[in-house]
Amino acid sequence: MEKILNHNIDKYKEELLQSIIEVVNIPSVKGEAKEHAPFGENPKKALLKALDIAKDLGFKTKNIDNYIGYAEYGEGEDYIGVLGHLDVVDVGEGWKSPPFNAEIRNEKIYGRGVLDNKGPIMSSLFALYAIKQSNLNINKKIRIIFGTDEESGFSDIPYYLKHEKPPILGFTPDCKYPVVYGERGRANILLTIKYSDENYEEKTKEFFYFINEYILLSKSNGERLGIDYSDKEFGTMEMKNFKAGIKDSHLIFHMSLSYPATVNIDGILEKIKLKLTDNIKLKLLLNYNPIKFEKESFLVKSLQKAYEDITGLDGTPVTTTGGTYAKVMPNIVPFGPSFPGQKGIAHNPNEYMDIEDIVLNAKIFANAIYNLAK
Repeated sequence: MEKILNHNIDKYKEELLQSIIEVVNIPSVKGEAKEHAPFGENPKKALLKALDIAKDLGFKTKNIDNYIGYAEYGEGEDYIGVLGHLDVVDVGEGWKSPPFNAEIRNEKIYGRGVLDNKGPIMSSLFALYAIKQSNLNINKKIRIIFGTDEESGFSDIPYYLKHEKPPILGFTPDCKYPVVYGERGRANILLTIKYSDENYEEKTKEFFYFINEYILLSKSNGERLGIDYSDKEFGTMEMKNFKAGIKDSHLIFHMSLSYPATVNIDGILEKIKLKLTDNIKLKLLLNYNPIKFEKESFLVKSLQKAYEDITGLDGTPVTTTGGTYAKVMPNIVPFGPSFPGQKGIAHNPNEYMDIEDIVLNAKIFANAIYNLAK
């Protein structure tokens, strides 16, 4: 089975690379919402292109109001889901070649979104194509799901779940290898103090004394706030992404928290409130709870086996400090596409993927999908 799938991936390599180039060349940064284009015209164009490619490969496809769409293979009510995204972050400066005109140099494809996440989700589509062309027996329907709002708030997933039930198992190829069995929680909080012209100096001193004393002069684990939670699996609390400002007669301070699964957000906020003065207010702007799967679960073990069988590398499951669609789509874990040691590529100028890695990803994904669906 493994040889058959790998052979088909190699057979369709050029088609895979061309499909990646076609979707990378669409500048799918989130834009102004319009009728029939909830995240702007370009994310919609990327979705339509991906669905057209899937349709040409012989898959059933569905576009859910240009929020999200999928390619489908197999029969039955329950399905295995592979969920990636076609939207990308802004370009930034420092590119050696046009970011939306994918270029192959030194056996790498360069372009915004080639790693995050157009290359991996198109590799997943061709992984499913390899299964389809191999006529292998599977017992579950499979969907490759193309999201369009991962970079700006995950609002495509609640819309999907209003119209479709979630997968029973699956993965998102938008993180790293080996299989990730747990993600930290992520929260954005806002601290404010109201002032008037008469008491501006007094309130400023009070507010920034607190910010300096308990946040800026603290270690990044939040020890002065009493929130320095830590565990062996998920590591230590992190405070980051600080931003101060003034708005509507309020001094404001934003920060984000990345926290381990041993604590919940309510416990964290209660600890912080113990340090606040009566005038300083705390507001939770956003929270995604940690996720954690059993390392011995069928899902995790199946993906671990696919990774080890194809690469020969140690596939011991890991955790991540990042945040993926796994936060909002039930029953999926992060899996790929970056191999150990590959960091600092996504979201940066000259984003790239090695062609060898693109093909290797497709082989891993094909075996993983088959392990889950057989």
